[in-house]
Amino acid sequence: MHQPPDILALAYKQPVMQEELVLLQEKDRQIPGSVQYRINRYRRHPQWNMDDMGMMVYHFKKDQPKENYFELRFCMSGNVYCKQKEHECDSCKLNNSRSCNERTETVDVLSFRFSPVHLSQFVKPDKSGSTLTDNVLHFKHPSSFSKILSLCSRTRMVLEALLNHSYKDSLENIYVNAQMQMLLLYSLECMLGEKDIETFQCKFLSNEADREKISHAREILLQHIGEPLTIKELSRKVAINECYLKKGFKEMFGTTIFDFYQSQRMEHARYLLYEKGLSVTEVSVMLGYSSISHFSTAFKKHTGLKPCELLLH
Repeated sequence: MHQPPDILALAYKQPVMQEELVLLQEKDRQIPGSVQYRINRYRRHPQWNMDDMGMMVYHFKKDQPKENYFELRFCMSGNVYCKQKEHECDSCKLNNSRSCNERTETVDVLSFRFSPVHLSQFVKPDKSGSTLTDNVLHFKHPSSFSKILSLCSRTRMVLEALLNHSYKDSLENIYVNAQMQMLLLYSLECMLGEKDIETFQCKFLSNEADREKISHAREILLQHIGEPLTIKELSRKVAINECYLKKGFKEMFGTTIFDFYQSQRMEHARYLLYEKGLSVTEVSVMLGYSSISHFSTAFKKHTGLKPCELLLH
């Protein structure tokens, strides 16, 4: 199964610990005969430096067409959420959210999943399969893929409208459905004219099975945050050549295996020290370091602070 990278982790440029995510608002809806969409709004951590981005996910199973879907994912940072808005907050109702005492800056993750039946209405019968866009809409493209999308001003306006509208019940379904058609249009425009959406430098990554092995390797690293693995051990676990594993990981995730793993360990260490109140010794042992000095050196290299200095902030 095609497993695209987590868009929140890509926007943050490193994995985000689930313990760091404070959920402010959640919507998970299925519009009858249309689209399933999910909106999660999280409290933005002051130290997070994130990029706004979108992702197109095309999931194709030739032998299991019922599992096919087309999904748009977005991550936006710096919007404002007011928990009193739904109860007629005067400041927010007047579009003056900056005067609201309940305002909270957010990181917003949105996903919109379109079914093959829904998308088929947009393809003209005599045009089916004639272009890349038609192939995707009609699920004629032969393999799954993910594609990063830049957020133009039109896309941002639609996303912000979806986050801030006040429609309810049936009117909300109508409104959201209309906005999602615009998101679909703008996203597909990004794909027009591109002959090859799988533009990998590493040729072996054009093979979906090899991409899944690289993604699985990333998951294994996250599962062994306190048990460091060698490249050799990791390559054996996912059954791929060590050289392919290193090159493929760097291309797919924009970082080396070592740097990714170190970054993940140090972010988890920061959480354990600052949020959980564990001692430097306890965290060093939990993360598999042979000595406190080695842990302290690695932590300072990643955060700019020694572990003991973090506790003073």
